[in-house]
Amino acid sequence: MISYAAPSRRRWLGVRTAGLLAGLCLVAASSLAGEAPLRVVGRDPEGHGLWCQLGHKTVLLVSGTPEQMGAAHGRLLGAKARKLVERVVYMVGGADSLHSGQWFLDRMAEIERRTLPHIPPRFLAECDALAQAAGISQRDGRYGNLFPERFHCSGVAVRGKASLGGRVLHARVLDYMRDINLQGYAAVVVFMPEGRHKWMSLGYAGFVGTVTAMNEKGLAVGEMGGRGEGDWDGMPMTFLLRDVMERAATVDEALAILRQTPRTCEYYYVLSDKSKAMVGVWADPRQLVVLRPGQQHPLLPHVPDDTVLISGPDRAEHLSRRLVEHYGRIDVAAMIEILKRPVAMRSNLHNAIFAPETLDMWFADAGKTSPACDEPYAHCNLGELIRFYGEAAGSAGRQTAASARQ
Repeated sequence: MISYAAPSRRRWLGVRTAGLLAGLCLVAASSLAGEAPLRVVGRDPEGHGLWCQLGHKTVLLVSGTPEQMGAAHGRLLGAKARKLVERVVYMVGGADSLHSGQWFLDRMAEIERRTLPHIPPRFLAECDALAQAAGISQRDGRYGNLFPERFHCSGVAVRGKASLGGRVLHARVLDYMRDINLQGYAAVVVFMPEGRHKWMSLGYAGFVGTVTAMNEKGLAVGEMGGRGEGDWDGMPMTFLLRDVMERAATVDEALAILRQTPRTCEYYYVLSDKSKAMVGVWADPRQLVVLRPGQQHPLLPHVPDDTVLISGPDRAEHLSRRLVEHYGRIDVAAMIEILKRPVAMRSNLHNAIFAPETLDMWFADAGKTSPACDEPYAHCNLGELIRFYGEAAGSAGRQTAASARQ
């Protein structure tokens, strides 16, 4: 149904940022918004994308080759993509230059130079096609997508005894720059690349990587950033997670990709899949550490059985206590309450709650002056979105054929 609805303790728990990842179970939630139909508001004239609205949420569906998906993205959401790139490259970049004393564009040029040998060509082709179709320079289009490497942004997963009915629920809280209105360009983007897994990202117009995602195989992921700025000789994190979405079907396959790929900086991940596998990961360019469900660590607060927990210092303590309080009966409604402040921060930009077994996602974006955790949640299902796209494309094709016969 589619409806609107081994480092230091400080390093383990997060630095400078805050996202929140979680894996748990699902049920209807009282704070979800009422149902509304998904409606098409724009079609790519080349036949490779749909721009839809789900209530007041933007949903973009694109398919085909990297070039075709990027061009469709740019043609349909070009205005939003231009504004987002201007905001992060020039407004935030200018402020960063003043604060750091280093010219932001020079730092971004260094990031591009050092990550370029490790970026799959298909991602660059899509990014460049998007920029061209949206009227953005190739440089700015790439810098807008490499932006998270310059600014880094917590995780928990529960299943079995921890959740209601034993199902997996994987929640992700992103605390990141709410005050610059990135939420104004938010979009659920469904990517359907030729020859690879279909997947959806809770992301932003013009953004082809991901930090919050689930694929058609029932694999979900979210991340938070740590230290390591300057460790850029690897695949950018947002592209690495996209590669995981497109090539991995299980947590083990995702871990293999993370291990085999040259990595940048320090990041933390929570991964879950429909088989109820879940892990927390700490990784930098030199090592990768995996935490299994219920595994304790001296640098973390108590981790209940059937959970994985990684979060910022104070927030981790609150999160652990809330998990214990709701233990054994965690559903979507409970998870929404668990993720509220002070687990989420004032900068809370978006939240997502994934159900990998059923491909459902509940999500909320920040308001103009309010964190995402205080906003109503919408709901969509990846399988339904993929079917909707196929039916809409088939309907359009039949209408075109009928017109041609007339």
